[in-house]
Amino acid sequence: MSFDLRPATSGQDAFATSHYRPISSHLAIAPPVSVVIPAMNEAENLPYVFKTLPDWIHEVVLVDGNSTDNTVEVARELWPDVKVVEQRGKGKGDALITGFNACTGDIIVMVDADGSADGNEIVSYVSALVSGADFAKGSRFANGGGTDDMTFIRKLGNWALCTTVNRKFGARYTDLCYGYNAFWRHCLDKIDLDCTGFEVETLMNIRVVKAGLKVQEIPSHEYLRIHGTSNLRAVRDGIRVLKVILRESSNRRALRSRRHPSPMLDSVRGEVS
Repeated sequence: MSFDLRPATSGQDAFATSHYRPISSHLAIAPPVSVVIPAMNEAENLPYVFKTLPDWIHEVVLVDGNSTDNTVEVARELWPDVKVVEQRGKGKGDALITGFNACTGDIIVMVDADGSADGNEIVSYVSALVSGADFAKGSRFANGGGTDDMTFIRKLGNWALCTTVNRKFGARYTDLCYGYNAFWRHCLDKIDLDCTGFEVETLMNIRVVKAGLKVQEIPSHEYLRIHGTSNLRAVRDGIRVLKVILRESSNRRALRSRRHPSPMLDSVRGEVS
């Protein structure tokens, strides 16, 4: 969706145009965009993260996971208007949910604090949303995407889990466990997030499909973490992801059973009545 950014010719047109936020010479949007960054001891990486964030962003929400370094101070120095929210629970899922609740924008973008995501890609996510998508899902394995930070074992695990989700829920994802996503805030009412760990991305990907939301994959390049060590543990978190998939699949079967009782059950009900 594009808008003409030439000077308005009337007072009414000028009023309408002033409500749009220029993104490029060909695109402007009216919806405010919030960027949520969950961070714990990421002071050294934040300069790289904030450097790539577009200046047209409505707000940056930093969720601090009880950092023991100067993460909060660095964030405020880099982005004076940053909204800092203290995480009371633990885990990435809990941090993101906390950040989502603090957002005031109509569009929410999830960005990791380790420097692996390029903020310049946000325009692609937002463009997909204003063009009709409900959920813009980053993919390292879509045409044009890539990753510098996955071992063969992690790639194999991601492929296996992604294939399982596609078969069980009728999705067509090329990537599953990736945290660079964007969506309209009203989507939160339909996916009802309720997990605390790294499995949060998988849960979101499953529930947007179950809710019938329109998903568009965005090719994205994942770079290496710049400083520090990731809290991700491939085996432990892979098991948590698998548990989410099985739980959501079980819930789906139970819901289908309630909506479409078996003929035998209908017969029994008829005899009872």
